[in-house]
Amino acid sequence: MGHDISGFNKAGEEIAYARFSMQNRNVSILYTLLDATQYDAGVSGSGNSMSYSTQQLEEALREFNRLFGKINLSSRNDFNIIDLKQIRDFIENCLATAQRDGNVRVAFA
Repeated sequence: MGHDISGFNKAGEEIAYARFSMQNRNVSILYTLLDATQYDAGVSGSGNSMSYSTQQLEEALREFNRLFGKINLSSRNDFNIIDLKQIRDFIENCLATAQRDGNVRVAFA
């Protein structure tokens, strides 16, 4: 079990992916930034999805940068840093797609 969170464009193609083991509580950062804690089923996502606008994703990225912007994300050996990079990349990829398509669907499995 684990958390598999995917972002999809209008054509239904996966454009972002984040994976967290069921014991990795850093997943709560992504759920919180996406205002999606109701989709956290503990050991995995709930299986539901939600559509995000450009504005919602811009806010998520702003909040990420506010919370973690002063942390050096260049480390390859620190699991917390690896998780933060994964979260940032996920949000940035979803945002870029939402700017093109108008929104992004995120599935929480």
